[in-house]
Amino acid sequence: MIKPQAVARSNQHRSGKKRKRTGTPEGSAGVNNGVLASLTHHERPITPRSKDTTSRKVKPGTLTLDSSAWVGSPIEWPEHLKKLRQTHRALNLVYTFCCTRKHLATTFENMKTAVEGHIQRELLTHDIAQIKALLPETINFGYVDADTLQVTILGDGDDIRRTRAHEYGVTKLPNTFSEEDNISSIVKSKDLLLFEFIDGDLKRQVSDAKTGEATNPSHRLRGEDLKMPVYSQKQMAKLIEKRNRKFDSAVSSFMSRCAVNSTDAVEALRSIAETYLPIATDKLSSTAPVKRALPSMIPVECQAVAEIIDEIKRMEWYTGQIVTDGHRVFEAEKAIFGDLKFQLSQNIVDALFNTKNITRLYSHQAEAINNLYEGYNVIISTSTSSGKSLVYQIPMLYELELDSNSRGMYIFPTKALAQDQKRSMKELLDFIPGLGDFIVDTFDGDTTMSDRDLIRENGRIIFTNPDMLHITILPQEEKWRAFFQNLKLVVIDELHVYNGLFGSHVALIMRRLRRICAAYGNRHIKFISCSATVANPEEHMRTIFGIEKIRLTESDGSPSGRKEFICWNTPFKDPLDPSSGRGDVIAESAKLFCQLILRGARVIAFCRVRKQCEILIRAVRAEALSLDKSDIAARIMGYRGGYAPHDRRRIEKEMFEGRLLGIVATNALELGVDIGSLDAVITVGFPYTIANLRQQSGRAGRRNKDSLSVLIGDSFPTDQYYMDNPEEIFAKPNCELQVDLENLLVLESHAQCAAFEMPIRPQEDKLYFGEQLLEIAEKRLVKDPLGFYHCNDRFRPCPSKHVNIRDTEDGHFVVIDVTEGRNTVLEEVEPSRALFTIYEGGIFLHQGETYLVKEFSPELRMAKVSLVKVDWTTQQRDYTDIDPIETEAIHRIPNSLSRAFYGVIRIRAVVFGYFKVDKRRRILDAVQVDNPPIEILSKGMWLDVPKSALDILKIRRMNIAGAIHAAEHAILSLMPQFVVSMPGDVRTECKVALKEFAKKETSRKRPARVTFYDAKGGAGGSGISTKAFEFIDLLLLRACDRVGSCHCLEGCIECVCSERCKEQNVIISKAGGEVILKSLLGREGDICIDTLPWGEEEAVPAGLETVCEAEEVVGNQPIP
Repeated sequence: MIKPQAVARSNQHRSGKKRKRTGTPEGSAGVNNGVLASLTHHERPITPRSKDTTSRKVKPGTLTLDSSAWVGSPIEWPEHLKKLRQTHRALNLVYTFCCTRKHLATTFENMKTAVEGHIQRELLTHDIAQIKALLPETINFGYVDADTLQVTILGDGDDIRRTRAHEYGVTKLPNTFSEEDNISSIVKSKDLLLFEFIDGDLKRQVSDAKTGEATNPSHRLRGEDLKMPVYSQKQMAKLIEKRNRKFDSAVSSFMSRCAVNSTDAVEALRSIAETYLPIATDKLSSTAPVKRALPSMIPVECQAVAEIIDEIKRMEWYTGQIVTDGHRVFEAEKAIFGDLKFQLSQNIVDALFNTKNITRLYSHQAEAINNLYEGYNVIISTSTSSGKSLVYQIPMLYELELDSNSRGMYIFPTKALAQDQKRSMKELLDFIPGLGDFIVDTFDGDTTMSDRDLIRENGRIIFTNPDMLHITILPQEEKWRAFFQNLKLVVIDELHVYNGLFGSHVALIMRRLRRICAAYGNRHIKFISCSATVANPEEHMRTIFGIEKIRLTESDGSPSGRKEFICWNTPFKDPLDPSSGRGDVIAESAKLFCQLILRGARVIAFCRVRKQCEILIRAVRAEALSLDKSDIAARIMGYRGGYAPHDRRRIEKEMFEGRLLGIVATNALELGVDIGSLDAVITVGFPYTIANLRQQSGRAGRRNKDSLSVLIGDSFPTDQYYMDNPEEIFAKPNCELQVDLENLLVLESHAQCAAFEMPIRPQEDKLYFGEQLLEIAEKRLVKDPLGFYHCNDRFRPCPSKHVNIRDTEDGHFVVIDVTEGRNTVLEEVEPSRALFTIYEGGIFLHQGETYLVKEFSPELRMAKVSLVKVDWTTQQRDYTDIDPIETEAIHRIPNSLSRAFYGVIRIRAVVFGYFKVDKRRRILDAVQVDNPPIEILSKGMWLDVPKSALDILKIRRMNIAGAIHAAEHAILSLMPQFVVSMPGDVRTECKVALKEFAKKETSRKRPARVTFYDAKGGAGGSGISTKAFEFIDLLLLRACDRVGSCHCLEGCIECVCSERCKEQNVIISKAGGEVILKSLLGREGDICIDTLPWGEEEAVPAGLETVCEAEEVVGNQPIP
């Protein structure tokens, strides 16, 4: 490993005399050998007094202002500032060089000798503090824990030995260690002074195979070792020069301000720099200077939201993140009360007062309960936290007082919601004489076998989920006979969740329940549903339950506090320089999270995926510690899928009791779990749909208090679209829920389950399952001599286990913490996630802590991990191929030579390695792994791109992969217009930027094919792509019309971009997509080749071709 100090010594040794360069300020040291010399050769420094702009060409009529633009000053620079400029240039040069070297931390000690070799004097921390004072948003200079800088970790008894720790210049390891040793005992933690430029990074490049020069990245995904990025001298020199201009501009601006104020610039700078001098943690004291005005203690009550926003706007790190028209205020609403048309007992009235302090019901609560009392089934569709739960709690209490044998079934989409409502109902029952001893409990996958019999026989109210009802309760209907005979109320909360394919399954489960209850003579069950605000709640309830006589309540009488909604865009790395790129959305979210907590707000942050959730927890805790608020760090927790049941219960309890100041969650907490009063919601990145965003925003302001909701925009196109058009967030109408009851695949599955529970009589049971049941019974079920139809033998002994209602997986992988011999289960990971998140040597994240994967056994479905202290994570490198392997049906496209195919699709994913990345997403190391491929079969449809379209795209040198990707998105976005489905029910193969922008030939060429497959339903598919195949002609026509009529230039979410694209729509060619769609329709004559982009498109350069002509997949079906 070449160290910067070695380079510096070599410079002094070899140089006989300094190289003269025009424009170099007095006292600057030249460099004339190796990489550093090459970099300085490209620099074009501007002298402090220079105002010559003839060498810089500016387009006429264009005015650009960024922090790298030269701001001239007629004032002579003092000698001190000239020396400071020299120091900055040396730091800039050495730092950039260090960034190209693997495992070389840019600590003060590592860089000191090399910098001193350039400036020919001692490098002082006070000098760097003065530079930071001039460029506070550009430089990071402070102490960090040495342990967090380790890149290769020493594990107990494994092969990962931290072999390059000495190269990192951080720690020394003992020659030997025992099995009992752990990280903390081997390496004593200490603070290191770290220096970083944070205004932008070098772009990853690789060595050209022929010339050896650094070029744009290539990515041969098969048979190639992972390589660390390299960087061209031209790119490094450009970044160095840009930073030097920023410094010159900052000094000139500072000098001008000092001149206006008649102050001495040098003394003023030295004074300001005192606040930027780093202090080691072991030297912190109460007299240390405070960089930010922070509250001495966290207020018990939250400040007014308007005051919080105003204070944050005045902070040093606020640079105008709130976008134009992105701040909306919704004024408070007063309560409207209503009365019941019947008398509640005094016991119920007392219980409501003692547990919830309720003396009167809101108008919507009273209206819904009255409708139920009059014999109607009810649905209530009002805002989040409007007290909907009372609508199904009070009627159950009323029924239990009338008849102690009454039963109630409360169905929730998640276990957390069920636990929450069980606790609430139990509190009410405990205050009512004679009802407190009744068994009220959850009945789900976490319920022990010993408790299940007791709950089934004696439970008055069970809290369960659709999965348990489908797999366990209905198939064992004989054991539940007493419960079904006395069932009075069935409640489905969060009805809006049951949409698309999942909704189809739940609708048929509800019909199976009604059928069994009717067979036991119980035809008088009342159904209650609660839903978020949607476009068609009454129609949706009718579809889910298959019942009539429904009344809707949607006029909200609950009070609400003042609500403020903010669109907050992640600033550029250098706020004054858009070319620096967007900063880190995680770091931005962590800052805002902590600032809200410090002002008394209880905060919840929603993340799109689990890993992002864990990274944000780490970032929030790190930010809290940097503010010297360790008490905050200890009271922040995560909540997401995968946690062990006992951990979920503990977190829910601590949230509800108010012990936590902040929660970081995935959409697992998007639903209405009562976690106490929340003051602010932060949504980190656009959450796929407007409905998700509104649901998350509604979590703030419970208990009628003022609230704040913040959407933080990431760098992705969809996020930036809404940052540019925030009015669409408020103006788009509520979505309309859809459920398809004619999906033959789903219908047959539940017919088999129903026939197993009780023999089917098609003429009678078509009341529940529709006219198609007659055909299904004849073709798929087994008829006995008496005319009854039974389950087919191939589904026995338990057909419900063959029907996966929401794509859950069996056989989870167990992650075991073996740190210091603990051997405790951290969490369980689904098989589809396991190989992408667990690999030996990788970092596994849990509650914001980093665990090293020491052992991974796919056969035993187990991984052993050990707690480590590092400041980086791992990012898997993988590829996924989606290919048809068997044709089952073919459909000609009218007026075209193209054909659409339907059949078996194979999804093959391979994790071939991983990168170690730091918190700024820089690659620290590349590691290769040998994991077995993951192969999944499904059903889907595809169309081969015509050769005529490929020829046009090649002639115009357009990106073919981007064109295919655009066409796929355009078709996919229109499927819900023809097939009842939700986003994500059908997927396609999204194109990866790292491969498509390659400058070297790839061995993994993909066929020119537009492919779609069912994401759910296993090898048999879900039936959605089957129905879409029937409408492929119309889908192509609509997609072509939409793309052609959209006024955007390069593609937007209205035409070819998808909010759910896992590759963030980077590889998209709108013009190319339109060429493909027209060619598939046989409309090549409508393509005006002369108007197409000529040469490489700016957003998606063609590069080397990664697509080849598709070959027809063999099938046995004749062409119709």
